[in-house]
Amino acid sequence: MAKLVRKAVATDAEAESGAERPHRVLRQQVRDIDGAPQRVMIDLAESPLGWLMRRGMISARQFDAGEQLRRDFEMASLGSRVTMRWDAGPMDGGRRGAPAGLDASTAQIAARARFEAACRAAGPGLSDVLWRVVCAGEGMEVAERAMGWPARAGKVVLGLALERVADHYGMG
Repeated sequence: MAKLVRKAVATDAEAESGAERPHRVLRQQVRDIDGAPQRVMIDLAESPLGWLMRRGMISARQFDAGEQLRRDFEMASLGSRVTMRWDAGPMDGGRRGAPAGLDASTAQIAARARFEAACRAAGPGLSDVLWRVVCAGEGMEVAERAMGWPARAGKVVLGLALERVADHYGMG
């Protein structure tokens, strides 16, 4: 099978106007298997989950479950951090104090509990693919290779995991 050759030929300014599409879009020229050149558009801001939904590989329910899981992951600050936290510390409850409700650390703890409960609901074998694709933003090919799975097996496993997470979150 011929190797795909990629060459960037235009940037997002040339590809589409910012008013129509806010994401960074890159237009690339790719050679298909027969060696014929083709132009493709790549949305650099699109998540692997959004890519799968747009192509009909996962349902809207599964997408929503994955996005809720990713929100909990991000809110819990479970991803790696490269700099120091500069958040303001909790203020005293005086006249200028923070409004009542969850402070940042309590919200973070609650999000972590929701994330861990959703991963437990998915199951031990399925939570790995959830973390790789939904939280870490890896593509399906990369995740399949990293886990030693055959090609296109990850889509089926991810679909099952997202269904379990959707049931856990109570999505209709």
